[in-house]
Amino acid sequence: MKLHKESKGTLIVAILFIAFVGAVSIYYLHLWSLVIMIPLLIMLGLIFWFFRVPYRAILDHTENVVAPVDGKVVMIKEVFEDEVLKANCIQVSIFMSPLNVHICRYPVSGDVIYKKYHPGKYLVAWHEKSSTENERTTVAVKSMTNHQVVFRQIAGYVARRIVFYCNIEDKAKAGHEFGFIKFGSRMDVFLPLDTEILCKIGDKTKGGIDVIARMKD
Repeated sequence: MKLHKESKGTLIVAILFIAFVGAVSIYYLHLWSLVIMIPLLIMLGLIFWFFRVPYRAILDHTENVVAPVDGKVVMIKEVFEDEVLKANCIQVSIFMSPLNVHICRYPVSGDVIYKKYHPGKYLVAWHEKSSTENERTTVAVKSMTNHQVVFRQIAGYVARRIVFYCNIEDKAKAGHEFGFIKFGSRMDVFLPLDTEILCKIGDKTKGGIDVIARMKD
């Protein structure tokens, strides 16, 4: 199983901690140390699972908008996006549980025209105000259909580290990785009002694979 590069620090700390606790518990508790070691090994297994990088057969897309993350669609509504678009648009929000793959992918292909990191609060990721008040990043891409598409990585109550690797003038390719969020979070995608929405609230999404909307060419 391939692991994400963001796993390195977390795994080193976890393995050293488990090794130390294991050595101490075996020395003092002998067989009773299993009561401590088994839950710790399960926790280590969950960390490996969290940082997994599954294989995805990414296709080329022009007008399609693909799911940027694995998760569940929790919001679809018309909103006013006041940071980049400064206009009404359709917001599609996808919530990631700690068990989902947390690789963040470009929802559309085109050119990166905007990026910004915002410090903020750590409200639960499904809270409506988390899109504007939580720690977050904002990225905008001018799509191949000549639309501006904005998307945000949003930290949650548990997630406290957001990374994004893109830069202005980078070529974005739908379904390809641009960032990562640790331990539960949300992504919002802001689309033109005339976009055909192909998902509904409650749908499970697979990042880079599932088409959630289609923009007019």
